[in-house]
Amino acid sequence: MSKKAEDIKIVGVVGAGTMGSGIAQVVASSGRQVVLVDVTDAAIARGVKAIEGSLGRLVKKETISEEESKSIASRIKTTTKYEDFKDVDLVVEAAFEDMKVKKEIYKKLDESTKPDVVLATNTSSLPIVEIAVGTGRPDKVVGMHFFNPAPVMKLVEIIKTLATSDETAEFAFDFATALGKEPVRTKDIPGFIVNRILIPMLNEAVFAFSDGVGTAEDIDKAMKLGTNQPIGPLALIDLIGLDVTIDVMDVFYKEFQDSKYRAAPLLRQMVRAGWLGRKSGKGFFQY
Repeated sequence: MSKKAEDIKIVGVVGAGTMGSGIAQVVASSGRQVVLVDVTDAAIARGVKAIEGSLGRLVKKETISEEESKSIASRIKTTTKYEDFKDVDLVVEAAFEDMKVKKEIYKKLDESTKPDVVLATNTSSLPIVEIAVGTGRPDKVVGMHFFNPAPVMKLVEIIKTLATSDETAEFAFDFATALGKEPVRTKDIPGFIVNRILIPMLNEAVFAFSDGVGTAEDIDKAMKLGTNQPIGPLALIDLIGLDVTIDVMDVFYKEFQDSKYRAAPLLRQMVRAGWLGRKSGKGFFQY
């Protein structure tokens, strides 16, 4: 019998970083229990602090009450042991974007979860089918790509691989809807929908800047006013991280074997200089 979204009572979340902690909050806010796993207690503590901060902001805005905030937080249990996933009904993995790391995680998930449990990955650029075939249940591996910040952004990309069953893809779509999100269906092709279009556009903004088409301020102002974007492309790269932007472009270049996906040389130079954007205090703008 196929699983339905309403059957999901306990969700395992892998990774307590920005995306994992955000997804854990979203799931707990829907009334479900969460088991949040990460490799160290320190990583978990950072994740819990991020969730508390996010819930605190919602209380301040009067979106939720203090009581609701405590109730949501109480539904999130933390652990460093994958064995604690033995009773979960679904797993959402939001670990580091590294294929080797992902494959090791999925081996553990395969061993620690019930065989009918769907394993969803939040990867933004890696080929999901490669993750799936390393498990004993490739038909139950699917992409659920949330956007940052997960508690705020409505979109979830549901990615069906060649090996994902129709049943699994529809279940993931229905579950995202049950979380109050607005999912879209897409294929296991680098970047899926959003990053396939967005990242090359951001890269082109770097080429325009390095060609002297305009100052960083004028390029961003032109794109905000001319295309109604809430944030300019260079400021968005600073927010995402220049290193992360290059990583995604390099995946596109490798997978498509097309020169239009080459990363702008200036981007690489800035990363080598340690100018990674907001997280380092300097990118196209100063922070």
